[in-house]
Amino acid sequence: MRRLGAIEAGGTKFVCGVGHEDGTIIERVSFPTTTPQETMSLVLDYFTGKNIEAIGIGSFGPIDPVLGSPTYGHITTTPKPHWGGYNLVGAVSGQFQVPVGFDTDVNGAALGEYTWGAAQGLDSCLYITVGTGIGAGAVVGGELIHGLSHPEMGHILVPRHPEDTYGGFCPYHGDCLEGLAAGPAIGSRWGKPAGELPADHPAWAMEAHYLAHALMNYVLILSPQRIVMGGGVMKQSQLFPLIHTKLQELLSGYVQHPALNAEIGSYIVPPQLGDNAGLSGALGLAKLALARA
Repeated sequence: MRRLGAIEAGGTKFVCGVGHEDGTIIERVSFPTTTPQETMSLVLDYFTGKNIEAIGIGSFGPIDPVLGSPTYGHITTTPKPHWGGYNLVGAVSGQFQVPVGFDTDVNGAALGEYTWGAAQGLDSCLYITVGTGIGAGAVVGGELIHGLSHPEMGHILVPRHPEDTYGGFCPYHGDCLEGLAAGPAIGSRWGKPAGELPADHPAWAMEAHYLAHALMNYVLILSPQRIVMGGGVMKQSQLFPLIHTKLQELLSGYVQHPALNAEIGSYIVPPQLGDNAGLSGALGLAKLALARA
């Protein structure tokens, strides 16, 4: 079975691994995300001598994932210091003469859950991560969504909770979804990190308000067959039933489908691949790159 390399390029750390095309991860390692020179030196050293036949990269963004674009493979307007304009694909392909797959980290995770996880056997799915930031990727008709660039579903505008006075932390939009509902917003608003708030804290009803409004938009626009919600904030399992109830309230029966009614607990779910969703997705991107080569 062919050996593939996987890179989950995050704003805090790079997780690298080697696996097989069936999604099995053989080994993994992580490095802190510092400067491109320091981090990529460790990444490239790790893969040297691993005898891999392709590498997949799921990266924090924004990025340019459009093949043929002059800046394909680059990280673009990220606020992450030192990484704006960095040619991530170029750094990897310049070292290893193998096909390289490249997409957002959330598109990669969506592909991983679609191929081997919670959305296996379906035609479409949406993966959303709620953590340090908020991002989402989607598979529709078996294909990852691209257009001018890639979706930025974490930056949609959502109605404010009537009791929320927090201004939002997004440096571009202030009170977009990410600015109001990502982990840093929870910590700033309530004075404690999300993981330190009790399950009955009012933070969670407010969080469900924002996330359910976002999911309503995704359901109405993309109509995914399953929604997978991961990231550090979603480890608070009490959020899922709150989101289910709020989404049903917002939809008001307009979209008639069992998945949005009696079966909603099986429609909006945590990642089946757990913390391996991103790395498994990068393996999926490597597999796609190998098929295109």
